[in-house]
Amino acid sequence: MFTYITLGSSDLERSARFYDQALAPLGISRCGGSQDEAGWEDIVGWGVYEQEGATELALWLCRPFDGGAATVGNGTMVALKADSWSAVRAFYQAALDNGGTSEGEPGLRPHYADDFFAAYVRDPDGNKLAAVCRGFTEEQATASAWSSQAS
Repeated sequence: MFTYITLGSSDLERSARFYDQALAPLGISRCGGSQDEAGWEDIVGWGVYEQEGATELALWLCRPFDGGAATVGNGTMVALKADSWSAVRAFYQAALDNGGTSEGEPGLRPHYADDFFAAYVRDPDGNKLAAVCRGFTEEQATASAWSSQAS
């Protein structure tokens, strides 16, 4: 449904550090051009950006094109997919450790659905993010627990 989402930032260097750390537990890494290339000095992204944008599914941060201050929208949020409850927790902790603020600790949200495990944060510019894991109603076994059961 989406090709990309863009959020404003007043300090791209600070925001890049935040997103590098907060998105790593979700398996999301940087994409796009180099900051040394023309046109990329005021934008940084995570996700997929291939073949000069022919395939794109990305979250971009940039300074607002109009030169004004970056602001957040009331009711605006970007929800990111997590594959496990531990990934949601790691996202949340990394966000807090890198300048983010809590908008809701990791946990089940049964008022949305029995399997809706999420955490909510704001980035250093105030943009609201969520990490959401669906498909489980209790904690998943860890990889080490699975390997010991397979023996």
